[in-house]
Amino acid sequence: MLEVRDQQTVPAGTRVPLNSDEPTTLIEIYERVVRDHPKPDTLNYKREGAWRSVSAEEMLRRARNLAAGLYYLGVRKGDRVAILSESCLEWVLADQGCILSGAVTVPIYPTLTPAQVSYILNDCGARAVFISTHEKLKQVESEIKHCPAIEHVVLFASNDPNPATVLSGEFGLGELEEKGRALQSQSPDLISELANSARPEDLATIIYTSGTTGEPKGVMLTHANMVSNLIDSSNHFEFDELDVALSVLPLSHIFERQAMNMYLHHGMSVYFGSLETLGENLKEVHPTVFVGVPRIYEKIIARVQERAAEKGRLNARVVAWAVEAGKRWARLIAGHAPVPLLLSLKHRLADVIVLEKLRKAMGGRIRILVSGGAALSADVALAFLGSRLPIVQGYGLTETSPVITAGRLRDNRVGTAGKPIRQVEVRIASDGEIETRGPHVMLGYWNKPAETRAVFTDDGWFKTGDIGLLDEAGYLTITDRKKELLKTSGGKYVAPQPIEQLIKGSRFVNQVVVIGNDRRFPAALIVPDWQQLEGYAKYKGFDLRTRTDFCRDPRIIDLFERQIAARTQDLAQFEKIKRIALLEKELTLEGGELTPTLKVKRRVIDEKYRDVIDRIYE
Repeated sequence: MLEVRDQQTVPAGTRVPLNSDEPTTLIEIYERVVRDHPKPDTLNYKREGAWRSVSAEEMLRRARNLAAGLYYLGVRKGDRVAILSESCLEWVLADQGCILSGAVTVPIYPTLTPAQVSYILNDCGARAVFISTHEKLKQVESEIKHCPAIEHVVLFASNDPNPATVLSGEFGLGELEEKGRALQSQSPDLISELANSARPEDLATIIYTSGTTGEPKGVMLTHANMVSNLIDSSNHFEFDELDVALSVLPLSHIFERQAMNMYLHHGMSVYFGSLETLGENLKEVHPTVFVGVPRIYEKIIARVQERAAEKGRLNARVVAWAVEAGKRWARLIAGHAPVPLLLSLKHRLADVIVLEKLRKAMGGRIRILVSGGAALSADVALAFLGSRLPIVQGYGLTETSPVITAGRLRDNRVGTAGKPIRQVEVRIASDGEIETRGPHVMLGYWNKPAETRAVFTDDGWFKTGDIGLLDEAGYLTITDRKKELLKTSGGKYVAPQPIEQLIKGSRFVNQVVVIGNDRRFPAALIVPDWQQLEGYAKYKGFDLRTRTDFCRDPRIIDLFERQIAARTQDLAQFEKIKRIALLEKELTLEGGELTPTLKVKRRVIDEKYRDVIDRIYE
């Protein structure tokens, strides 16, 4: 069942340990947190308005209890156990419990539909599933009943003080911990024996891809994949024991899951927050490290502009001037070029009146910001760097554990995804596709041998599906997804993502999707930033009452066309946006237009907005 690429044809990638004491399994990572970083506040969560801490020792003790509890339920090495929950303390403990027991963790996004959850549970043959609440269980109950392999459901929490058992084999997390604690009192060496049997080549997790095209595929990652990747990327991010991290991204995704493992490996203090309360959490936690996706950083900058606009035209101009001065300063700093005295003075003034406030809003102690999951626009990166908030960009995929390349604070080239991390090889194929080889590359796709073979070259390199460039110094620039390249009816290939990044530089643009495959020219579907647009219309005296009025008004269309033209003037003629259409509603995960990692599902957009697109090309 574990379809692995042909080891004779595809070298597995020989890895040289940094030292003889280097951990080789995730179990060793967790155990060494207690040995090397016995902090009282390793994991921190907020309940009933107060922050509470879990020490390194308590974390491992509870994880061991859960591992023994799973053993009590009959879960054995290699069995799959799913986690269907929002990110929280219990998620981390459940994951560690699975790993310590020898089970294979299968994370599931809590935002997936019941049918999608059922597909994953059946495909991986999960024997047990951790679920956040009774409410979440009720949403998927009918589907779980049709998953024959599922024997047990473990609930993290419930808002119902007297919950009725929904399924047979249902346990609460505390109950499972107690079962595990009792079993260990009878067999005190059980968990140590299970842990000692773990090998680097053992399967640790199956992570299902978001599925922008086709059905999701289960990516098989070993202990060696994950441990080598977090260690080999560590010298790029330079985390240490004094750092404090705010965790807000979904642990269901490899990006945040590996970030969490890295936090633990370096002995950091981690606080669980959420995107809904991000501003509040930043001010409470005062993190030194924050890991996010480009959308978060874009929204932070947009919020700064919105607040400025709310205070009047003059204030908006001052903020715009300060941000622009910061970007000009940052561009020179990033390029290690001298900063003219006049610009240096302007930047100091901008810092005093505007940029310092952004740093305070981010908690006041940020040392490094990390961006991944998608390409970060240079405009946003420069805006943060100009505020002395450096963003280091990384690049990778679920299939690569995930980091392939990453920037560094001391040589952070804005607009690139940095250099390959230690012991990872990268090359560019003749058609521009990025290919990689090394200990970070997955075993393969669960139950999909044909798909596994298809993503490897004859000489053993993994094909990422991304298009990019490697410069002479080894810095990687991502230009687009290979499958997302548009081909106009005139035969010209257009990469939509770089164009979308340029357009999103406008404060009036919330979301944008470039279209034009098999059409005469590129066009764009745009979701406006309604607060900015309504403020503009009020200032201009436009009598527009509904969003439909806005989307159809020629003056508003002209505004967006001018905004786009100003930002895309350096594009080739065949790449330029010829027409646009404004959309009233934001593209969302719930609406089916975005993946759980907030990537656009272009096929869904093409189908859902077919009438709008057809009118553009009439």
